[in-house]
Parts: sequence; C-alpha cells; structure tokens
Amino acid sequence: MSVVLLVSTGAAWESRALTTLNEHPATVLLKRCVDVPDLMAAARTGQADVAVVAADLPGLDHGVVDDLRQHGVRVVGVASDLDLARPRAARIGVVTVLAADRVGELAGLVVGLPADPTHPVPAYDTAPDTAPDTASDTASRPSGGPAGRVLAVWGAGGAPGRTTLASGLAGELARRGLTTLLVDADPHGGAVAQHLGVLDEVSGLLSAARLVGAGTLDERFVTVQRRLSDHLRVLTGLPRPDRWAELRPGTLTAIVERARQDGQVVLDTGFSLEPDAGEPTARPERNGLTREAVEVADEVVLVGSADPVGLARLARALTELHEHVPDPRVRVVVNRMRPTLGWREADVVTMLAGFGPHLDVHFLPDDQAAVDRALVAGRLLVESGECALTRGIARLLDAMAGPPARLA
Repeated sequence: MSVVLLVSTGAAWESRALTTLNEHPATVLLKRCVDVPDLMAAARTGQADVAVVAADLPGLDHGVVDDLRQHGVRVVGVASDLDLARPRAARIGVVTVLAADRVGELAGLVVGLPADPTHPVPAYDTAPDTAPDTASDTASRPSGGPAGRVLAVWGAGGAPGRTTLASGLAGELARRGLTTLLVDADPHGGAVAQHLGVLDEVSGLLSAARLVGAGTLDERFVTVQRRLSDHLRVLTGLPRPDRWAELRPGTLTAIVERARQDGQVVLDTGFSLEPDAGEPTARPERNGLTREAVEVADEVVLVGSADPVGLARLARALTELHEHVPDPRVRVVVNRMRPTLGWREADVVTMLAGFGPHLDVHFLPDDQAAVDRALVAGRLLVESGECALTRGIARLLDAMAGPPARLA
C-alpha cells in the first residue's frame, strides 16, 4: 500500500489525479496539501510514502526534495509541458515526471516506484531520448565545447598562500585569454574578495547555492558572478564563517560543473579535510566543503611554505589528501622559497619523494614586495606588473599542460 500526499495548487489535472488515487486498491490519499510548508508538515509525520506535486510548484527546490527523501517520501512531478519541466525537475532532484495528459496512470506509477528514490521510471517517459537526467548529468554536459579544467588550490593551516596562489593562477589564466572563474570556497571565511578589493557584501557562493536549490543555476549563474575583466570573474565567498551550514552537500559540485561549461575554474579552499566527529548525519559538515572541492577538481594544487614548519605541514597534508580523496591528482607547490633557509630545491624534492617517486614539485619565490603591492591596491598580481612571483606562477601553469602526478 502506497500512502500519497498531493500538492497540485488547483491544476487542471487535480480531479483526475484524485480519482485514480482513490480508485486504485493499492494507493491511499493521506492529504491534499495547499503548499510546500503544508507538504513538509505532513511528510514529517512519517506516514507518507510518495508526494505527487505540480512540477512548477512555488517553493519546490532541491532542499525540499532532499528533506522529503530524508523522511522516506519519494517525489513524482506532474507537468503540462514535459520539455519545459524536465530540466528544472532534474536540477532540483525530481527524477520521475509524468505528463499531465497521462495522469490517469498516476496510481500505477506510484505503486510501481522503485525502492531507490533517485531511480527514474522510464516506462512513463514519452520517448527514450527524453528520459530524465540526474542533476549531475545535466550539469556536467558542456554547452558549446569541451569543459574547462578545474583546479583546487589547497593546503594545510598556517597561511601557506592558498588565496594568493589561487588568485594568481586565475589571473594568469585570464591573461592568456582563457575565460576563468575564481571561486572562494573556504568554509572558514575566505579572503578572495578582500584580496581583490571587492567590497560587495552579497556572497556570490551563497547566491549560487540558492540558485542550485531553486533549479535555476543554468539560466542565472552569470548574475551572481563579479566581473573583474573580460576573461576573469569571481564568485565571492562566505560573508561570515558561521554561514557555512547553508551549503548543502553536492551544492559546490553543481556550481563547479556548471562553471566549467564556460571555461576554467580555480577553487580557493579551506585548510582541513577532517570529517566531523561522531556518527555520519545528513547535515552539512564544515570541512565537507573543502573535501568536495578537492574531489570535484581535475587537479589539486597543494601549497605549503618552504620553512621547516610549513614543510612539515605539507608532508602531513600529502598523507591527509591520500586518506580522504581516492586517487588524487596533485601538484605540490612550495611557496616562499628563499636562500636564507639554507636548503636547495633538490633537498626539498628529496624529502617529499617518499610520498610518490614521480610527484610534481614546483617552487615559487618569496616575493613579499609584489604580494604587498597587489594586496594594498586590491589588484591581481598580474595587474601589478611582472615580477619573480608572476613568472613563477606562469611557469607552473606551463607545467600543468602535462599530466598531473598521482599520489602513490
């Protein structure tokens, strides 16, 4: 027996849906809900199995669909125009959509739903080539050419230069004429906006997350990006560190997969991959955003300082990356390399060789004067003139044309 909640908001197909659900021996209509809050209140009672909703129901977003699944309620959308409804339905996680003119088959569809709530029901598609896609499938399909490359700049705590390197890489990519998006994905409160003199208080990351939830990221993504030049845009980070909880798992992946359709993506991440203590839950984890960033990236740029403390942290970070990310592709960047430390680049490479015999290790010079000029002016390094650091970042990008190393 399938217990059903119905939210149609007075759609023309409502009376037929009521008839088929009431007449079928294996379905029970528990409640006709008036809106999304009413639907969620009924779902939280734990009595319902399926929610039948209008595909264009106001307030229906990815968060609502996730919450319904958490309460064991599968979702079926009904739409007057499948071609219009399916893309949005897929983006918010509704994988089964029925044409309104076939609503007489609704009860049979409900009874035949698979146990896995993410599995679509091909028998109710109008044609094989219009089968609904999952949100990730829809997002990962590039439009108008090959997908861009995603680089995640990550490193342990202690300010090794993650933001400086991420903005430097994004600026150099843009200088080479490549459309690039710099994303501040630090769950502890990023500093990309401050580095680049962006004073807007609206968070691009949170705004994009809301678009993901509403299923409108594809159409409106450009509206939440801040344009810095013809080829460079930025998605600013959290306005306060405590707002990390607003980013549901999978949200950053959806944003990145959409962004790579337009060009290159550089992610400035947090410092820790460590999971929350205790039993796993459905709620977001603070460091889950950083793990998601390094998992979705094509390549992890792992940065550490050249001093003794920084190198020790870098070594531990290599181990941590291997523990939390399956088969990571990584390039190691030793930052602020200077002769006063008393060791050569070859010495550092030898020390790190134990983490992979073919590990890519690159060095950036200690060029504090150039960093200070850019930071005080709120400009990119490449906008402040050529210097030793910009030349080092350019060489790093040149090396990235080859395949990245994998941790042993």
